[in-house]
Amino acid sequence: MESIRSLVAEKPVVIFSKSSCCMSHSIQTLISGYGANMTVYELDQLSNGQEVEKALVQMGCKPSVPAVFIGEQLIGGANQVMTIHVKNQLAALLRRARAIWV
Repeated sequence: MESIRSLVAEKPVVIFSKSSCCMSHSIQTLISGYGANMTVYELDQLSNGQEVEKALVQMGCKPSVPAVFIGEQLIGGANQVMTIHVKNQLAALLRRARAIWV
């Protein structure tokens, strides 16, 4: 889990993804639609991707991707992000994390 903390440190939005995951792509598209500054780690393209995936599962991410961190806090997967979006709370989270300015 320390590796996860170091990967999300000082980044407004981090998404752990797999290049073949359509839900990961959908969440990336949603967040980028806000104009957010985000970092995406494709687990299937990282040399330590399996380690990172295991750490995400240990943190409670099931399924492991997409795993979204905003302001260094684990938000969750696609369901959690979509729930926050539908409740009109995603923009405020992104602003607080300084991922967007408006």
